This record gives sequence, C-alpha cells and structure tokens, in this order.
Amino acid sequence: MNFVNAFIVGGTICAIGQIIYDKTSFGTAKLLVTFVVVGCILSALGIYDKIVEFGGAGATVPITGFGHLLFQGVKKEIENGWVGIFTGGLKSASAGISAVVFFSFVNALIFSSRPK
Repeated sequence: MNFVNAFIVGGTICAIGQIIYDKTSFGTAKLLVTFVVVGCILSALGIYDKIVEFGGAGATVPITGFGHLLFQGVKKEIENGWVGIFTGGLKSASAGISAVVFFSFVNALIFSSRPK
C-alpha cells in the first residue's frame, strides 16, 4: 500500500505542476520556485508533515519535498540564533545538493553536449 500512496501523492503533485505549466504563462523556473515556496509554506503550517506520513517518497522526492526539507532545517537551526536562517536549509539539504553536483559532473564527463 505504501507504493500506491507514494504514487498517488507524487502523481498528484506532478499533475498539478503540469496543469499549471500548461494553463499559465509560468516558465519552468517560476514553476520550480513556486513549488519550493509552497513546500515551505505547507511545512510551516504542519500540513506537509501529514502528506509525507501518507505518501512517503511520493511527497519527499518532488521539488515540494525540497522546500519541506529546507524549512525543517531552518526550523531546527533557528535555535542557534538568526544565523540558523541561512545555514539550516543548507545543512539539511547538503547531501542531496552534493549528490546533484557530483552526478552532474560525472554526466558531463561521459556525455558531450550538442547544440539545439
């Protein structure tokens, strides 16, 4: 049942993103930023925690999960003072960011880019 829940939540998030992309003039950058901000807001309101409980990876893998992760890091580090606002999100997301940089570098070494 966990797989079904993850599929439902992740599919719903992706479907909402596709509908917004198709029906508005949002470009990909605006859409990604919007989803990160929505993830932060839902996390601050305590709603995204319930979505993660129900959907598991279906909620944490999409870009809204990144916003949730950033907020959770800031919430944890804010106890150390205002510097936690700047360091908390990066500390909580550092493993994912490092993986993206590493695998992007490996991908750039293996494949060559082509002009459009």
